[in-house]
Amino acid sequence: MSLAHVFDDYCSFLRIEKGLSDNTVQAYSADLNQFRTFLTKEKLDLRAVEPKDVAVFVRLLEEQSIGARSRARKVSALRSFFDYLVDEQLIKNNPCAYLASPKLPQNLPLILSEQEVVALLDAPTLDKPSGYRDRAMLEVMYGCGLRVSELVGLNVGDIDELGFVRCIGKGNKERIIPLGRHATKATADYLNYARGRLVTNHRERALFVNSRGGRLTRQGFWKILKGWAKVAGIKKEISPHMLRHSFATHLLRHGADLRSVQEMLGHVDLTTTQIYTHLDKGHLRDVYGKTHPRAVKEDEE
Repeated sequence: MSLAHVFDDYCSFLRIEKGLSDNTVQAYSADLNQFRTFLTKEKLDLRAVEPKDVAVFVRLLEEQSIGARSRARKVSALRSFFDYLVDEQLIKNNPCAYLASPKLPQNLPLILSEQEVVALLDAPTLDKPSGYRDRAMLEVMYGCGLRVSELVGLNVGDIDELGFVRCIGKGNKERIIPLGRHATKATADYLNYARGRLVTNHRERALFVNSRGGRLTRQGFWKILKGWAKVAGIKKEISPHMLRHSFATHLLRHGADLRSVQEMLGHVDLTTTQIYTHLDKGHLRDVYGKTHPRAVKEDEE
């Protein structure tokens, strides 16, 4: 079995049958070529690779000071490659099946406090049409936990009179998210008093438009956000995603269940949502202290 031939066939499989992008295929190819070099150097036959051989390869990566995230990606690439070989009946078992991925450092997302959010949402003044627009955008962004691309992608009609937002997220998947009364009112005020003064082409479908009347861009929103954060006295390096993180964290803090937050955020995997449970350990301690039978004080029972 020619190593080069098998690797080329696998890359063609990724591109044609899996439909992966050229950049993704190139990344897989680079990782596998590194493993191929290892096999050649160790004089190992691909069909005879055992779990201990893959473990040696991963240990060598660590000794080369390759970061945990890169090592995890390479392990994932190898696991997928050997799955392919099993499916093609070129080998019987995947030597990576029980190989643990390197533990990744957990980078917790930065959030705004609830007081900072209130200051930010109250910052836009309503003396100009853009002020109505900015307040509505900030309210909707925080009120629904939208990604910035989802926010600027909203069209007129995507927020209904019942207070629900229809947005198109990653993978072109639609989700419906409830909207609070403050965000509903801010959006209604924007539509009633401001949007018509900003648009120049009345066939424009975008809900949020720029000063020229066209759809607002992600960069445009980021600039607006940073401007109002400064007015609100927020010292943190703010980003649009910080509002999404704050939305999820504040919901959980006030008793929302994880599955509901997952659905509202549009996360496919619940483990992606679980990161927000690590952000507020003090709150979890308070909940435990008030509710666990072995933690509640006798006079509180």
